[in-house]
Amino acid sequence: MLSFFRVLKFALQDLWRNISLSFMTVFILILMLLSVNTLWSLDVLTKQAVEAVKKQIDVSIYFVPEATEKNVTEIKNYVMLFPEVTDVRVQTKEQVLADFREKHKNQKEALEALDELGANPFGPTMIIKTKEPKDYKKIIDALNVPEYESIIEAKSFDNHEEAITRLQNITNRIERVGFGLTILFALISFLIIFNTIRVAIATQKVEIGIKRLVGASNWFIRGPYLVESVIFTIISVSCTIGLVYLALRWIDPYLAVILPNGFSLTNYFYSNMLMLFGAQALAVLLLTVLSSLLAMRKQLKV
Repeated sequence: MLSFFRVLKFALQDLWRNISLSFMTVFILILMLLSVNTLWSLDVLTKQAVEAVKKQIDVSIYFVPEATEKNVTEIKNYVMLFPEVTDVRVQTKEQVLADFREKHKNQKEALEALDELGANPFGPTMIIKTKEPKDYKKIIDALNVPEYESIIEAKSFDNHEEAITRLQNITNRIERVGFGLTILFALISFLIIFNTIRVAIATQKVEIGIKRLVGASNWFIRGPYLVESVIFTIISVSCTIGLVYLALRWIDPYLAVILPNGFSLTNYFYSNMLMLFGAQALAVLLLTVLSSLLAMRKQLKV
């Protein structure tokens, strides 16, 4: 334990002697980790946005006013046989009329024209939802048969596939840029840590020589530089967690407006914090230790 505390003391002394390089190393590591967390957040938000858009997609089947309950039930049972269908909801002609009046309650002319008809001009409506937007075409094609032409008046499909594709394309471009920045920051971090350790070894050649003369072990000489790598990792990951938390607390109120399902990115990070930041800490530790070992191999012959 005494040797360990001495190694820790030497590591802290080295960090203080090269405070500017140490600060720059931690700063670049934080930028790298922020890039990783930004990519991860974008991926999560894209999936949530796509799911929100998918939930708004459906196909509506409008029946003629003369369509009977038996006709509607027959088509409903037929549609439910498709494995792609997740939900089928039927509105009676009375419900369709009530919805029309509610929707156009501020349009006096439309309501007056409806009253002049003296009867309900609407037929039942069937609303169908499928697993994926591409499945709707299959359902519509299946209903385009002669036996249903006399009872189905129209089919309406609000296709949002183009919006989903555009959203994913934009996100993919941002992710590619973010991935490139992450690689760049990782490379810069590697080089800075490598040079930090080289500078520390170069400025301590006399001390290292004295340690050799008094019989210090290889571990004791190399230990401070490896401890520095651990300190870099702890500081950078801790700062990143704090910055990410503050950013998410600021972003969440805006997400509540965009994503109507009450999704919270902060809660999502809480649920996956151990996995997410554990993996990042391990990756940063490997990066810092590897660069330190290479620097010691080149500069420190013990």
